[in-house]
Amino acid sequence: MSGHSKWNNIQGRKNAQDAKRGKIFQKISREIYMAAKAGGPDPSTNPALRLMVDKAKSANMPNDNVDRAIKKATSAGEGEHYDEITYEGYGPGGVAILVHTLTDNRNRTATNVRVAFTRNGGSLGETGTVNYMFDRKGYIAIEREGLTVDEDTMFEDVLEAGAEDMEILPEVFEIYTAPEDFESVRDQLEAAGFALAQAELTMVPQTTVQLEADQQEKLDRLVEKLEDDDDVSEVYTSAE
Repeated sequence: MSGHSKWNNIQGRKNAQDAKRGKIFQKISREIYMAAKAGGPDPSTNPALRLMVDKAKSANMPNDNVDRAIKKATSAGEGEHYDEITYEGYGPGGVAILVHTLTDNRNRTATNVRVAFTRNGGSLGETGTVNYMFDRKGYIAIEREGLTVDEDTMFEDVLEAGAEDMEILPEVFEIYTAPEDFESVRDQLEAAGFALAQAELTMVPQTTVQLEADQQEKLDRLVEKLEDDDDVSEVYTSAE
């Protein structure tokens, strides 16, 4: 995973996301609704729902919001319907971009995503254009402040829990797992007493692209425009 620090991306956008907290809660509520609708209201027997509840906790989303979304999904009647659609394309400097969406209006979402790409130095591609450049991975971040364990011991603990790899940054240990091992690794690390700063399934680029400063600014604007869209759940890029 060398060359791609998800933690830096997370921290780099944290302040901007704090300012958009209400919109983020709305998006997560939609994802919780879909997970509960598909697999039931109990996170202990619905892994997809548990992931979404964990995501809500990471975003400091109030429990009342989570409960409302679950109750809405399991109440009588058909309720709302959303489609999961992934858009693929390129950004400034040839950076590969994946855009995961959850929408109740395909035409609206397709138009908004296309406009965001074309107006911010990107180009939208066909299905399969860049998806093969990313791997689905479990991602766990553990902040190093306050830890008494050394790097070698930490690496041994992580591998013993079933992880594939660990990157060592000054502020954090970044741990990557196979998707099917993510929950097991996460649970074992929590049981061992580690506080997880981030834990999620994500898309990791196989190779990264280093951008010039002006290209990075354009990419940041494109990603921000995409993330501002209510229908967009996640945006992944291959930028270093």
